[in-house]
Amino acid sequence: MNSNSVTANVHGTIENVVASYGYLAEVRMKPYFMRAEVTYPPKDIVLLATKEEKALELWARNDGDFTFIRSYPISKASGGPGPKLREGDKQVPEGIYRITHLNPNSQFHLSMRLDYPNSYDLMRAAKEGRRNPGGDIYIHGKAQSTGCLAIGDIAVEELFVLVNTVGTEQASVVIAPHDPRRQPLDGFASNLPLWAVELYADISREFAKYPKSDI
Repeated sequence: MNSNSVTANVHGTIENVVASYGYLAEVRMKPYFMRAEVTYPPKDIVLLATKEEKALELWARNDGDFTFIRSYPISKASGGPGPKLREGDKQVPEGIYRITHLNPNSQFHLSMRLDYPNSYDLMRAAKEGRRNPGGDIYIHGKAQSTGCLAIGDIAVEELFVLVNTVGTEQASVVIAPHDPRRQPLDGFASNLPLWAVELYADISREFAKYPKSDI
């Protein structure tokens, strides 16, 4: 998805974004960190995205185990269950990703680019002869999406500022069709490629590292 196309140079630089939104974003976030007894800013963060529940959970740590901080609603995520396979399929990817960079000039207010296709996605595409697995996948503002995760402007401001503070190398994103802590992922479903069994096992193991008491 071309969420990094610019219709107007609204923010210019990441520094401008922090100057415009950083103070209020941190004021809104800090009570959640205080409640979770995690010092702000944390050392590492993880975002867990679930398509069916339309939720994006923020987990953070300083030292030791990750702690649940809060959940953001996903305003829009196109497609359905199943991994992204090709450009134009309008699917949100499923897997374990990193944030590669922050884009202050997104047409969707602000955006954070994921490293889809990662090495696993590229390996599977090569084995199946899929030459264009797609790309330009972001977590961004507003409430529209074609293969990306739209979380609204306020939420993306908070996460953009947070990721900029901790560093993109300390932020990972795990995307699942639904929350495997509630119901096991069915990698054998007929609409899925055969390797989904392996992918869903990896995703499930990752989610299991972040147990929630209300699940």
